[in-house]
Amino acid sequence: MSAQQQKIRRIVWTGAIASVTATGAWYGAGLKTRSEVKQACHSYSTSTPGEKIAQLEEQRGALIAKRLGLEKKIRELEMRAGGATREESMQGQERRR
Repeated sequence: MSAQQQKIRRIVWTGAIASVTATGAWYGAGLKTRSEVKQACHSYSTSTPGEKIAQLEEQRGALIAKRLGLEKKIRELEMRAGGATREESMQGQERRR
């Protein structure tokens, strides 16, 4: 076999192995996601009303924390748009140790 044919053969094998690996990883990730969704639906449907309320309150807390962070960023941007420096817009928000 010539060197050129060996090079082409090596490239083809490399591409084939890479594509099989990528396809397997993608398929496996899809299976895992489906399994997790199915498990979450099952656990939610079998939970008691008290557990459902606790889950909803936990989600609400996470959403409120996200909202507060976004409101802070909007306030800083509005102050900076009004001519305040970065330090002025962040005044009063220093972390206390």
